[in-house]
Order: sequence, then C-alpha cells, then structure tokens
Amino acid sequence: MKLSSFIALVSCTFLLILAACGNENNETTVIKLAEVTRSLFYAPQYVALEKDYFADEGLTVDLKTTWGGDKTMTALLSDGADIALVGSETSMYVYAQNPKDYAVNFAQLTQTDGTFLVAKSPKPNFQWENVKDSIFLGQRKGGMPQMVGEYVLKKHQIDPQVDLELLQNIEFANIPGAFVSGDAEYVQLFEPTASVFEKEGKGHVIASFGEESGKVPYTVYMTKQSFLKKDPETIEKFTRAVYKAQQWVNEHSAEEIAQVIQPYFEDTAQDILVTSIDRYKNQQSFATDPILGKEEWKNLEDIMQEADELPTNTPYDKLVDTDIAKKIINEQ
Repeated sequence: MKLSSFIALVSCTFLLILAACGNENNETTVIKLAEVTRSLFYAPQYVALEKDYFADEGLTVDLKTTWGGDKTMTALLSDGADIALVGSETSMYVYAQNPKDYAVNFAQLTQTDGTFLVAKSPKPNFQWENVKDSIFLGQRKGGMPQMVGEYVLKKHQIDPQVDLELLQNIEFANIPGAFVSGDAEYVQLFEPTASVFEKEGKGHVIASFGEESGKVPYTVYMTKQSFLKKDPETIEKFTRAVYKAQQWVNEHSAEEIAQVIQPYFEDTAQDILVTSIDRYKNQQSFATDPILGKEEWKNLEDIMQEADELPTNTPYDKLVDTDIAKKIINEQ
C-alpha cells in the first residue's frame, strides 16, 4: 500500500471514530409525554419544546394528546407514557386504589383554574347571585373544572344542585357547541374558546373561576414512583427545561409567547392567542416555578372535599416530590 493511501485510510478511520464518539455524546433520551388536552393553558410546555429547552437537556420529547384525565392516567400507569401532564386530583384517585406503583407529582405547570364564566348576553353589572334560577352548562362531574365551578358558586352562597338548572351530560369537546345551540345562559369555558366566542358575538366573558378559587395545582407533571426512583436524572433534566420555559413566559409578553407557540395552534388566529395568553398571565395561571407547595395542595383538597370527591387518603409527602424542583431553582 502506498504511503499516501495508508495516510488517507488512517485519516478516514480517525474521522469515523470521531463521528462515532460524537454520536455517542449526542445521544438523547426519548421521553413519552402524555398531555391531558391541547390547551393554551399549557403555554410554557410548548415554549420549552419550540425553544429546544428539552433538547438542550439531551431529551427528545414524544408528545401525545390523550384527551381526558382517565385516558392520560391509563397511558402513564400502563407505560404508554413516561410522564403525564394532568390534574393532580388524578394522582389522588389512583393512590386511593392502593396501587403498588402510584403516580408522583414532581413539577407544577399551572397554578389556577383555567376556566371563565361566559354568558350569552352582556352582563355589565354582573353579580354572582345573577346566576341563580338560570340554566348553567357545567363540566364533567368529578373533573377539576366542575369541582372548581361548584366551589366558587358555593362560595357565593349558590347551591348548584338547588339554585340553578345544572347541565352535566355534555362531553367536554361538545360543550361550546351545546352552549351556542342550547338554552343555557351561562357556561364554563377554557381559552381560547372564551375569546373566540367574544370575538364572534356568541358569548361574553364576565368572570374568572381561576381568580375566584385561588392557587391550586391544576395541571402538574407526574410520573410513576418506579420511574422516579430508577431515573431521577431524566426527571431532573425534564424539570430544568420546564423551569426555563416558565421563567421565559413570565418575562415575555403575550404577543411574544403567542408567536413562539403558534405552531401548536395553527387553527387559532394570532389575536385570539394573544388575548387568551394575556388573560392567563394577568391572573397568574402560569406557575413561575415547578414547586407544588403544601398550601396549594390543601386548597385542592378543600375544593374536592366541597364537591364530595376527595378520597380518604391523599398524603402530600407521598404524592408530591419537590426535591428535584427545589434543587433546580437553587442552581440559579
């Protein structure tokens, strides 16, 4: 073999070794993430995805929308998902069934209810007592929106089972259409539907359930106890990416946030995105850090207790892990 050919061969081999080493160093961990629904309420999550905060941590997130708390928890418990974004109440329901491998809440994403009271007609001087004797289109029994709705109504001395005609037989996805075509004067809606209804003249936002009910761990990232024990490093990386996004959302305008997350809401007009995000920012719905505190947990328990949906055993110290979140915050 000629010297020049030998040198070329050695050079190529060396380059292949470097390439192999590079691929090894750049290997990523795939995380199967199940979100309970696709919502502007989860803006920080989409910011983390679009701004490559997960990728910066060596994570590739496989995001799937599972449409419902029961389906989301089924995906998590059956290993169809590594991490679930869902309401904390679902972890309570699961724990109450005495599973060997229960779900642990490790990072809070939203810290208020995300629904608004929408009326068919304008209510310039609205008082909560105006809801009495009306037809009210509510949410699914046992779900967080409905439990918060009932909690707020009772707070204003309104018994939803006695003082109004409460409708709860409509599937979540069909509630907006049922409100437009039906006889209900009031409905409980998430964004961006509330803002779309205002823009189209189909309804008027007159109150916020999030403002009325206070801080609560409404939507939280959770994983199985076994996954947390086996791979805490991955959960730490995931939480760090979430925290970066939470900080970014907190420091930027609704217009800037809307521009970043637009790919996840292609059918929603930009002005609606901005209006919706602005509402959530103004009522501090987006958590600014991932820590799920005891006070918020207690508020959740009170809301569930009022709705007669609270399981007998909901231990914060077992169902919530704040160690990773606190460690990441202390890195700053």
